[in-house]
Amino acid sequence: MTLDLAAFAKDKGIKYFMISYTDLFGGQRAKLVPAEAIADMQKDGAGFAGFATWLDLTPAHPDLFAVPDASTVIQLPWKKDVAWVAADCVMDDQPVEQAPRVVLKRLVAEAAKEGLRVKTGVEPEFFLISADGSVISDQFDTAEKPCYDQQAVMRRYDVIAEICDYMLELGWKPYQNDHEDANGQFEMNWEYDDALQTADKHSFFKFMVKSVAEKHGLRATFMPKPFKGLTGNGCHAHISVWDIDGKVNAFADKEMPFGLSAQGKTFLGGIMKHASALAAITNPTVNSYKRINAPRTTSGATWSPNTVTWTGNNRTHMVRVPGPGRFELRLPDGAVNPYLLQAIIIAAGLDGIRSQADPGRHYDIDMYAEGHLVKDAPRLPLNLLDALRAYDADEGLRAAIGAEFSAAYLKLKHQEWNAYCSHFTQWERDSTLDI
Repeated sequence: MTLDLAAFAKDKGIKYFMISYTDLFGGQRAKLVPAEAIADMQKDGAGFAGFATWLDLTPAHPDLFAVPDASTVIQLPWKKDVAWVAADCVMDDQPVEQAPRVVLKRLVAEAAKEGLRVKTGVEPEFFLISADGSVISDQFDTAEKPCYDQQAVMRRYDVIAEICDYMLELGWKPYQNDHEDANGQFEMNWEYDDALQTADKHSFFKFMVKSVAEKHGLRATFMPKPFKGLTGNGCHAHISVWDIDGKVNAFADKEMPFGLSAQGKTFLGGIMKHASALAAITNPTVNSYKRINAPRTTSGATWSPNTVTWTGNNRTHMVRVPGPGRFELRLPDGAVNPYLLQAIIIAAGLDGIRSQADPGRHYDIDMYAEGHLVKDAPRLPLNLLDALRAYDADEGLRAAIGAEFSAAYLKLKHQEWNAYCSHFTQWERDSTLDI
């Protein structure tokens, strides 16, 4: 039975609802709707001019309506008179096929038709920085190897604990928080869930982290590489596939190498097969390629891949199989769209199952020290343009995730790349002025 948002508001003391959708660039767009108007909004949706956000629409298009999915409603733990609710984009009574949440829901349904239920967990890293974005917020966080630094995490206890308390209140089952590998960087983990639920939580998590940081006079950034020389923000995804009831792990087989079933291996094969194209979605910004192609950081490792390889419990590869029945994709970064991350994983994985894709040989080496010895594995794209070209050339992946979405995404992302290329930089002056 669908939750009645008007009744929810009355019961919880909600004054306003944020009806929120995520555009192609991961921007979160919302309208603040008084509780007195939510009944009509629940039925018809909140109206937006789609062209005003990052969707491939024009000013001449009719209204885009964001129809709230009442099952996602969250009373803001830090502002109890407001509730957030994820929405699906509709135009002329039809789903907007390029809208990221619509894309993901279609792929979840496709997996279900094949008797599969994809479950994932994400690890979105972020920096706590000054309000103006110029430096990390903790002037004493200067260790060469700051990962798991006890003093540093406690100096930001008020922020981290407040966010974790809210996740506990929401029933997300958070289980650990830590200072990450870069100065000023943190990671917070909660329990894995069905792909759509993970995407909704990931979307809300980013909103929550930024809001709590601002409350404390700070700024949180998920930018892939905000500081030269420091480890970038990853968003590793842990992936498993279950039967439709979610009780039997279809990836698990104790008799197979790494505890990964034959079906799980073909799903992994799809990820490996489409990896270069995958990067256009998992690493969606110009800055993303400063992370996956970074030189050695001050801590000694980038903790990000640059080659299409997989392994067992070894964090120097693109895919790690840490235990039976699941694997970790280490490619995505903090700028990844929460809905498109899950969608592209399912699209590539299902294609792998259907085509019986072989992931190829695994490597046990330290890729940071011995990666130059690997001659038969492709390098990941060097920049966003290379990734977009790889995605455009991958007809199977484009079709799997949706032709309308793919066309819109490629169009807007090529515009972004062209805008970057037309930007005049100080580096150009420094390198060329006296030529």
